[in-house]
Amino acid sequence: MHLLLLLSFLPLSIHAAVVEHWWNITYSNANPDGLSTRRVIGVNGTWPPPPVEIGSNDTLIVHATNSLTEVTSLHHHGMFFNKTSWADGAVGITQCGIPPGETFTYQIDVSDWDQWGTYWVHAHSKGQYVDGLRAPFLVHNQNSGGEVYSTKYDDEFTVVLGDWYHQEHSSLVAHFLSQSNPGGAEPVPDSALIYFTQNGTYLPPIADATSDPAHVGFNDNATLPFQPGRTYRLRVINTSAFAAFFFWIDGHDMRVIEVDGTDIEEYPTSLLSLTVAQRYSVLVTARNDTSANWVIHGNMDTDMFDTIPPELNPNATSSITYDSNAPLTPGSEVDAYFDVDDTVLVPVVVEAELPPPDHVIELNVFFDTMDNGVNRAMFNNVTFNAPLVPSILTQLTMGNDSANVAVYGPQSFVVEIRVHNWDAGKHPFHLHGHKFQIVHKSFDVTSDDPTVNPPVGPEGQTNPIRRDTVQVPSLGNAFLRIRADNPGAWFFHCHIDWHLDAGLAVTLLEAPIQAQATIQLPSYVSSQCLAQGLPASGNAAGHFSTTDLSGLTTGPFPQILGWRPRGIGAMAGCVLTVLMGMATVAWYAFGGLVSDEEMEEEAREAERKKKERGGIVKRLGVVTGRQ
Repeated sequence: MHLLLLLSFLPLSIHAAVVEHWWNITYSNANPDGLSTRRVIGVNGTWPPPPVEIGSNDTLIVHATNSLTEVTSLHHHGMFFNKTSWADGAVGITQCGIPPGETFTYQIDVSDWDQWGTYWVHAHSKGQYVDGLRAPFLVHNQNSGGEVYSTKYDDEFTVVLGDWYHQEHSSLVAHFLSQSNPGGAEPVPDSALIYFTQNGTYLPPIADATSDPAHVGFNDNATLPFQPGRTYRLRVINTSAFAAFFFWIDGHDMRVIEVDGTDIEEYPTSLLSLTVAQRYSVLVTARNDTSANWVIHGNMDTDMFDTIPPELNPNATSSITYDSNAPLTPGSEVDAYFDVDDTVLVPVVVEAELPPPDHVIELNVFFDTMDNGVNRAMFNNVTFNAPLVPSILTQLTMGNDSANVAVYGPQSFVVEIRVHNWDAGKHPFHLHGHKFQIVHKSFDVTSDDPTVNPPVGPEGQTNPIRRDTVQVPSLGNAFLRIRADNPGAWFFHCHIDWHLDAGLAVTLLEAPIQAQATIQLPSYVSSQCLAQGLPASGNAAGHFSTTDLSGLTTGPFPQILGWRPRGIGAMAGCVLTVLMGMATVAWYAFGGLVSDEEMEEEAREAERKKKERGGIVKRLGVVTGRQ
């Protein structure tokens, strides 16, 4: 499904330093949970891929070479990509994917976009981040005054949370999207992971002092070194394919200061809930004694799983170490899990609620078994299929046909996406190329409790929260408002990877005419499509037509309920058979019986005819010993 938005852009030009990385995307082997060694996707022969850290005045250049046996891509999650939509990394939307043996150069101009905060980089092709192609990506604020809370903490660490599978994505998705799984049960992870980074390096195992980046501490074999009385900023990232996490630290309080790259006023909490792809920064002040070390908890939200295998431990633990010789306090459980209500968080930089929207996009979430017997996901009863031509190339090559002012409204307007979740599960929705204001959120639209289902409005909120990934609970909704000022093609999708595979996505196409004037497309974007035998221009199917979409994959479609011709014929046959059977019963019951004398006469006649035939022995002329 594609949604076309016609609008204007805001040019920015700020001098930027250039930071370059060369990533050779390769297969490797890893066993992070200590339970099973498997093939993974890493970088430069190691796994996990290296953490990336830059300043907000920098431009990041990543030269990504594909040494896999299938196409790949990189998406720097949360970046705006103003004027460089082609570098967003979403296969089918902004590129065809990097063919094996070729290189794609990603340009991330954060200096032009006024962005900083906690992000991550991951594959956006064939579920490869499920297989390990994912890493933290931090942008440090270099504006005047630096980080907003820099005077309130002494040091910082990044906490990486993630679910982990022992089978490769290709095997798991083949079963997930098959007729043998009509209920659409998602693959349940085999374990949960916690690991840490600092200053662009993974922290080593507790018992390993080596600086080799391949030696990474996971779970109970990883720890954060704290010093008494100091305050630390912990950047927490959920890199999962499926599982949301609940995160807390025994014996320590947390104050949230950042949400998905947005600095917020301090918000105390005893527990963080992070759906897939969300990020939070918290301040944690160390204790003033070193007599004990403390447990860090990362518990998967098992309410999302259809089943919990008996061998699964959904709760990962690590530790804070004050003294390596001190005992570890016994881990504690919370009384009850709860989700952080992000609508109560207040950004430090005040931005008033955007004006009432010029265009509202209503998206209703459904899952159902389709006409091919496979369970799929849908927005508004349409499941997503990637176009043959990436949407950005269609924007840039279709001329005036890429936009229609009469249909798509005035040149500049505000857009509101309203997501209504009618599914039984929670869903994390992510919009590429933007942060949205959450102007309304209901946790259950069927509730009469205004704290759970608040009324919509009024307009004019002074400073609503802004983020790029929002969790919408079952039977809940969220109204997400953006100023559509970023020409390009932007994906909006559920960030549970299995649900993206199942088709829970749409594409927003912003300012096609302005995009043609402002986006300079590197030649390799098109040439890598052609190298795969895919068209690199024209409409979604590669034709220069507004009506001919032949060759484009469509469906599957929802089953058509009610009486169809074949069903009517089958039912008519069944009814006729029943009526005939009933007539026969009635005939026997009401005088249709044969008398005993008639039955005896029929038996004598049959016996006479049998003797005349002589039986099978006589007919075959066989001589027996009987005369």
